[in-house]
Amino acid sequence: MNKEEFEIILREGEGQFIEFKESLDSRFAKELVAFSNSSGGRIFLGINDKKEVKGIKITNELKSKIVDIARNCDPSIIVGLEEFDRVLIVGIKEGKSKPYQCSEGFFMRIGPNSQKLSRNQILEFSIKEGKIRFDEQPCDNFDFKDFDDLKFDYFLKLAKITNNLPKEEILESLKVLTEKGMTNAGVLFFAKEPNKYIPSSRIRCVHFKDNERVEILDKKEVDLGIIGNIEFAVSYLKERVPVRFEIKEIRRKEFPQFPEEAYREAIVNAIIHRDYFENGEVAIEKLKSNIVINNPGGLLSSFPKEQFGKISYPRNRLLADLLSRTQLMERVGTGIRRIKSACELNNNKVEFIPKESYFFVEIEESKDFKDKAEKSTSEKYPEKYPEKYPVKLNATQQKILALIDKDSSISREAIANKLDLSLEAIKKNISKLKQKGILKRVGPDKGGYWEVLG
Repeated sequence: MNKEEFEIILREGEGQFIEFKESLDSRFAKELVAFSNSSGGRIFLGINDKKEVKGIKITNELKSKIVDIARNCDPSIIVGLEEFDRVLIVGIKEGKSKPYQCSEGFFMRIGPNSQKLSRNQILEFSIKEGKIRFDEQPCDNFDFKDFDDLKFDYFLKLAKITNNLPKEEILESLKVLTEKGMTNAGVLFFAKEPNKYIPSSRIRCVHFKDNERVEILDKKEVDLGIIGNIEFAVSYLKERVPVRFEIKEIRRKEFPQFPEEAYREAIVNAIIHRDYFENGEVAIEKLKSNIVINNPGGLLSSFPKEQFGKISYPRNRLLADLLSRTQLMERVGTGIRRIKSACELNNNKVEFIPKESYFFVEIEESKDFKDKAEKSTSEKYPEKYPEKYPVKLNATQQKILALIDKDSSISREAIANKLDLSLEAIKKNISKLKQKGILKRVGPDKGGYWEVLG
């Protein structure tokens, strides 16, 4: 501390990081925990509220008393002491083990004041700091009649866990079953209908015709559990993400609009790291030239933002641990890097947008895909489709048959995506083609194929 800095602090007065005290009083411990629970600060002993330097007798006894008060906070607080012109400056760093409390309760620095936290504020603060983790809390009202053995067996298969022990023992070893009952993580993974117990378990997938989010081509809301939600969302986008091709000699080069690895990782991150205390759903949006994936819950306030994408700081440790046992999540903490890498290889721009209560990932369409678009479109969809059927067909029906001619196993959703029409419009036209005796479906929706009869 030099004279110039001291005079600036004295002139500006108390604030978020500065507190003046004429002497060591009964509120000193409150100020310590308030600064520790916030971003740190300094207490100047020997200056009154009017910014008058009164000075204080600095002794070893005074210093020892300050250290003892800091040590008796819960958790203990480490302070730094500095003397300047009969003023004792007590430095407090932002705490790493929030929340801190003293005998008077929990306090937080808000501007020039240290405010006592209410019960709900303490709870909210602890949640944001990751001290209370939703996934590790017991689901008090869970009824084991709602446990889904098929989901459990599927998880064991993906995780390559031998199912040769009683179910309860395996669940306990996975830490999803405790003496207090099934945890929220267990419900999200293995309940038949997780939404029955956890309202925030659903995900929403939406396909918009353009970039303005006005006309919806298709919308699905599902509640299939953690693994089911991930697989559904990835499949939903995969069916709607077009690929351009370039064939030179015998080699075919693919130009996907978006790399599957990138949107798969973004979906996994959104579902695993969302804030399940918050209402709202993970939303996966396919727009004409963008994919936007957002989830409730911004970055934890204790997360070192300069380390974003470099270190793992999971909000839901148990959910992350369970999924990392499967091939759906290769390694905890690598998702952001994998998204960036996949987008860079495919020539996509990606942006990560952390808000206070939401986290967005936005991927723009590949430049390579865009460059091939006009040529590819003209090759795929000629302006005039030949009338080669004995009955009159409209333009949409002709385009549907042209697509089926090229790929007999194409899905209705893929047809809707390629033609930029709603799924209902495609179903309606396919139904008319069947009625006219031109089109036939062979086999089930999954695994079957189309047969053109005309």
